[in-house]
Amino acid sequence: MSPTGHLGFTPIEKDSFAAGVAARPDAIVADSGSADIGPRPLGADLGHSPEDWQRRDLELCLLGARELNIPLVIGSASDTGTDRGVDRYVEMITDLSLTHGLAPFTLAAIRSEINLNVLASLLGDGVTIAGLDGRADADADTIARTDHAVAVMGVEPIAAAIEGGADVVICGRSSDSAIFAAVAEARGGLPRASALLAGKLLECASFCAEPFMGKETVIGDVDAEGVTVYPMHPAQRCTPASVASHAMYERIDPFSERIPGGHLDLRNVSYVQVDERSTRVTGASWVASDGYGVKIEGSGKVGERAIAIMGIRDPYTLSRLDEVLSWSRMKLAERFGSPDQRGYQVFFHVYGRDGVMGPWEPNPVVSGHEVGIVVEAVAATPKAAEDVCALASRNLFYARLPDVKGTAGGASFFSDEVLLALPAYEWTLNHVVVFDEPGARAKAGGLFRTDRTVVATSETSRR
Repeated sequence: MSPTGHLGFTPIEKDSFAAGVAARPDAIVADSGSADIGPRPLGADLGHSPEDWQRRDLELCLLGARELNIPLVIGSASDTGTDRGVDRYVEMITDLSLTHGLAPFTLAAIRSEINLNVLASLLGDGVTIAGLDGRADADADTIARTDHAVAVMGVEPIAAAIEGGADVVICGRSSDSAIFAAVAEARGGLPRASALLAGKLLECASFCAEPFMGKETVIGDVDAEGVTVYPMHPAQRCTPASVASHAMYERIDPFSERIPGGHLDLRNVSYVQVDERSTRVTGASWVASDGYGVKIEGSGKVGERAIAIMGIRDPYTLSRLDEVLSWSRMKLAERFGSPDQRGYQVFFHVYGRDGVMGPWEPNPVVSGHEVGIVVEAVAATPKAAEDVCALASRNLFYARLPDVKGTAGGASFFSDEVLLALPAYEWTLNHVVVFDEPGARAKAGGLFRTDRTVVATSETSRR
């Protein structure tokens, strides 16, 4: 049973969750992390979602799992899966068990944060930390720019925890699909292909159903040949179109799902409507790799941030908008020096033209009658960021264009004030470490550390 695609991000819908529990599933699995939230939560080692929301979702999932005496697996604890996130989820689970007087159960915590010295040692030993999606391989400078890094676990450490008797498993950063596959393998003895297929289809809960409804519960029945998926909300249904579209969601390659140890081949997958609300998916195959590759995510602080918000409606200014932005950059360089010299950055996010997609926008022209501009400055100190942002935004007002006889109407400020924002972080590591055989899995396993404890309803009975 999958009740949410990101635990704590927005609350789980209670009615379909209750319907899912009433269907008596064999396990409840929920992912709690994402890279979609940007690099700051990992780099700053902070939760992105409000802790009250995380606690509420954990409470629903814990009580449902303990009512049925089935495993509960939570992936990528507290958004990023750092050790802090795992520890905090363990604390919340323990407190919830005491609050509700639950019978004792075994909890496994799997930590996957990597000490940066370990990464440096790997480089020193000649291990390649290979860049993904066009990034250069990591070097000493990459590690130096990183504040926190996590290894993304696959099936093996999670399955081992379940096979070892864990009733609740709190995972550090983990592959979304692997947390589901681990249950199917450890509890059902199912082959990797169908187990991982289940994870791929269920990871975002009701996103695989139609019409669109977020945070509703879905269930997948898994067997050796495939998966049958169906929703718990009575107004939703799983169709070949809705399930297949989710299988392609957020994928560079819709025919391959890569996790440590290999990849799921989806080229021969078939989607068949079983009944009005259920779809069956078969035909996936597991292709093991020669080594055991583990993805590494890392983030580091770039500087302090400030933003200003303004709008432009004047047709003439809009027709020469790039000249306006260039004017502002020129005046910044005159006042502060070039960005490379002085270590600042400035960004003009033009909403109504290319504010969402930036350089990927296929039609970067102003097609409406106005645009909104968010000016974002990054610098070493809050004061420096504020100064750069103030000048960058005000120069949009004073930009000198041919035929302009005054400043009136050129730009409209949302507010004259510059707003200090949260610090800026960047993804420093989107890389993979490949441990070659022999002993690849054992070497990779050293990145993941599992602790087990019995959570009891009183301090004296806790082991």
